[in-house]
Amino acid sequence: KEASYFTTHNALAMEPDVLLFDEPTSALDPELVGEVLRIMQQLAEEGKTMVVVTHEMGFARHVSSHVIFLHQGKIEEEGDPEQVFGNPQSPRLQQFLKGSLK
Repeated sequence: KEASYFTTHNALAMEPDVLLFDEPTSALDPELVGEVLRIMQQLAEEGKTMVVVTHEMGFARHVSSHVIFLHQGKIEEEGDPEQVFGNPQSPRLQQFLKGSLK
């Protein structure tokens, strides 16, 4: 669990141009989830480019500059976070957001 947290720290030390995160909070203890999200928000504020696969919709809405909603490996909807989260066109995305943004 904590290994992915430390892997993230090690990756940041190399100062990459693009950071890829695949469900970075999924296997973490609850106290580490907030820390990882704070670090990622700081990276976004510093202008770092990140590609993030996440179910943390509140975080994605707040931090993202572009959002892509995938279903079965295909792009179902994409665009500005305010557009995608505020006025979703896809019925599947609408249903997904009802369950995740309570």
